[in-house]
Amino acid sequence: MNPVTEPVKITSLELENVKRIRACAITPTQNGLTVIGGRNNQGKTSVLDAIAWALGGDRHRPSRAVREGSAIPPRLCVKLSNGLVVERTGKNSDLKVTDTEGRRAGQQLLNEFVEQLALDLPKFMQASAKEKAGILLEVIGVEDQLTELDRKENSLYNDRLAIGRIADQKAKHAKEITGYPEAPMEPVSAYDLIQRQQDILARNGENQRKRQRAAQMEAQRDSLRRQLDDLQAKYEAVCGDCEIARRDALDLLDESTEELEADIRNVEAINIKVRANQEKARAEEEARDYQNQYDTLTSEIEDIRQKKRDLLLGANLPLPGLSVEDGELVYMGKPWDCMSGSDQLKVSAAIVRAIKPQCGFVLLDKLEQMDPDTLREFGAWMEAEGLQGIATRVSTDGTCSILIEDGYAKEGDGPAPAPAAWKAGEF
Repeated sequence: MNPVTEPVKITSLELENVKRIRACAITPTQNGLTVIGGRNNQGKTSVLDAIAWALGGDRHRPSRAVREGSAIPPRLCVKLSNGLVVERTGKNSDLKVTDTEGRRAGQQLLNEFVEQLALDLPKFMQASAKEKAGILLEVIGVEDQLTELDRKENSLYNDRLAIGRIADQKAKHAKEITGYPEAPMEPVSAYDLIQRQQDILARNGENQRKRQRAAQMEAQRDSLRRQLDDLQAKYEAVCGDCEIARRDALDLLDESTEELEADIRNVEAINIKVRANQEKARAEEEARDYQNQYDTLTSEIEDIRQKKRDLLLGANLPLPGLSVEDGELVYMGKPWDCMSGSDQLKVSAAIVRAIKPQCGFVLLDKLEQMDPDTLREFGAWMEAEGLQGIATRVSTDGTCSILIEDGYAKEGDGPAPAPAAWKAGEF
């Protein structure tokens, strides 16, 4: 056989005595939706289960594969666009895979181009948000890089959280400390104040000695005056000295120690304020330091988040508007649980197709959640993407191209697969 170059699709299928199916033959459309409709318990889901069993192996075998009341074992025949014919017949429903030249193969060949999630789409849709995101990241080849960025972001986030708590505590502590703007910057020394007082007292004492000398000279002058006749020369000299001493005494000004005495009395109260101001300044500085660390970590976290966004923007995503944010799938800005049912199916189908591009089909159950307009839009998208969808819907209206009634297929009112084939009871 030639290597598979185009996605493999189902060209036709024939089923007999599988679950609720009595007998039917279906030729699904190659691109877009083939909607199998009908009331409940008629056999719609049995068609999908039979396809999954035929192509996916015994892991998909229904627990009650034989139609109830039938003595004839199930018969399944699926023809594929790559020329393979897949059959399960006989009591044990043995698998036979035959190519166009009549050569036989087995399940291993089918596994090369059949994606298991395409046969069991609910398994993907029911996975956790992180599991879905992990599948997508693995498909586009950035899982390891994004995991490392996530690890760095979480580490920085935890560091920032711890720093932020400390910064808040420091800021709160600084705010609670009472400040004293009028207090000096450094603690006051009582010894220095006393020393300054002693210096002033010493200067004042010197002034007092000078005053006493002036008084003594005046007394001597008076005595010499009485002896003026005999000691005129001495008297004149003493008068000169007396005049000098008097002038010195007149220029002197005593300094007050009242302010220093008050400071000495209040030195401890002043120092309490100084220490409080110093503690407040230290607390404010610590708070600023931790805030700066917090801001730096915030910037680093944003850088990593931008790298993650750039990594995803540069990746070959299977669907425009699809991304991963905070470890979860996001489509058109909406996380999985906020997407519409049709968008969830669209995302799932696109990712499953990307997992194994060789698989060109996907099975879709219970599309009754979609209104007719949404169903048409979804079918148009599938057709534009070159995807084959075989779907079921609890309905008998014009949205269904095939109807299943009591295990038989018949033509519906909706768009028919082209070419279409429906048979009841015979092949």
